[in-house]
Amino acid sequence: MKNNIRVERAVLKISQQELADRVGVSRQTINAIELEKYVPSALVVMKISYIFGKPVNKVFELEDKDW
Repeated sequence: MKNNIRVERAVLKISQQELADRVGVSRQTINAIELEKYVPSALVVMKISYIFGKPVNKVFELEDKDW
């Protein structure tokens, strides 16, 4: 699953640690999600999208391999 978390963090000028604190996960989890090495739970996806003020499909995108 692709994402643009890094871009959205830059827009808000927040670090991985600050996003992690707001979401309630570790900085390592945010890093793994950004690198597309970890697929987050629906709850984490919703929280991240809410923090960025964007619909889920503007932050996360399914790829062909996800089907």
